[in-house]
Amino acid sequence: MNNMFDEKKYGALLMTTLPRVIENEQELEAMENVISQLLSKGENISPEEEKLLILVSNLVEDYEDEMYPIPDVSPNEVLKHLIEENDLKQKDLLPIFGSSGIASEVINGKREISKTHAKKLAEFFNTSVELFI
Repeated sequence: MNNMFDEKKYGALLMTTLPRVIENEQELEAMENVISQLLSKGENISPEEEKLLILVSNLVEDYEDEMYPIPDVSPNEVLKHLIEENDLKQKDLLPIFGSSGIASEVINGKREISKTHAKKLAEFFNTSVELFI
């Protein structure tokens, strides 16, 4: 495989794909199909196709961020949601917080989640630590 970037090949890919700012669901679907086709190449993707994949992925991400924004949620709200979704009780989190008082204060938003607790919660719920910071 040739690892050198070829502008002419890239230009041909751009002409075939015609990537542009996505304005509706049909255009979104078309760009998602391009992403799928490029990802299916796996290790056989050319440098030009890789650049196109990055471009199209950014266009899709921009559209989705605009059309489907994720609301800012506090770490405590995330924790409350995870407790509810997993049918847990406050006492189930005692190994993480060490006391029911601290667990109660954190769950009710009266105390922020410490970095140590965030790491333990991420492990417990098998999620990203960033959800709790």
